[in-house]
Amino acid sequence: MQQVRNTVATEFNDVDKLIIEQLQSNVPLVENIGHYIVDAGGKRMRPMLALLSGGANENLNQHHITLAAVIEFIHTATLLHDDVVDISALRRGRPTVNEAWGNAPSVLVGDFLYSRAFQLLVSIGNMPVMGLMADVTNTIAEGEVLQLTKAGDPDTTEDQYFQVITNKTAVLFAAATAGGAILANQDQTTVDNYYQYGLNLGIAFQLIDDVLDYDGNAADMGKNVGDDLAEGKPTLPLIYAMRKGTDQQAKLIRRAIENKTNEDIDAVIDIVKHSGALTYTKDKAKTFSDNAKFCLSGAKDTPYTQGLARLATLAVDRNA
Repeated sequence: MQQVRNTVATEFNDVDKLIIEQLQSNVPLVENIGHYIVDAGGKRMRPMLALLSGGANENLNQHHITLAAVIEFIHTATLLHDDVVDISALRRGRPTVNEAWGNAPSVLVGDFLYSRAFQLLVSIGNMPVMGLMADVTNTIAEGEVLQLTKAGDPDTTEDQYFQVITNKTAVLFAAATAGGAILANQDQTTVDNYYQYGLNLGIAFQLIDDVLDYDGNAADMGKNVGDDLAEGKPTLPLIYAMRKGTDQQAKLIRRAIENKTNEDIDAVIDIVKHSGALTYTKDKAKTFSDNAKFCLSGAKDTPYTQGLARLATLAVDRNA
């Protein structure tokens, strides 16, 4: 990941500076929470995608730096709201904002970040990018609500699961890469290719996230193993394990999802691992990763396109 980041290191530093600058507020609590989130770090894949897309399209400019900050603000706002909805206590190895400050500040600072993102979008002055980001932000909200309706529902289908992760996660990856292509003045066909690259990458990334919830290390992930089960989320490993396991195993998983509890997490992990669910989910992730790389097949071979291809590989080959 660091090798890919080095490709856009100068621009990435400019993004960080812009983020810090745009966190300024007349209300100290906004700045305190904003800096708390930024200081926690994270992969910053989404803003990096906007920069790499601009470079891959041979016109990386100041607008890409602004777009990258917009993408990061929107992503951070969704995390703040997610943690309230999920009653999460740990993220990136630290207490969540709602755990440290309470639900109300977490929601309201999330709102601040959303509105600041759109102030920055206006400063770019590109209507197609503004339209893209407005549509994507609305889709993310729909994805959040859909996930909420499916929490505690063990009858969630595989197709419904993919709809959730596409809307909730993958579309912001797609917005970063498609937005990068638009700001590089590319034609619609190229923009569509980069949108599909980001969409496939985001799906692959989320699939592996869902694998790690049953096969990861809490210290590496910065969150507790089994959090998804405690929130009643019927992710693909659980859906597959219920389909392939015995009636007794399926009933145990159904009960855990319905009751939104991870008290049987060890038994569930054992069922998931022995059912082949993790292999099945990883294979799906590999397919989407390969699809993402295919979307780059017509692009000029540069360090930027190599970085995008590398991210597609890293999305699958990771342990956090």
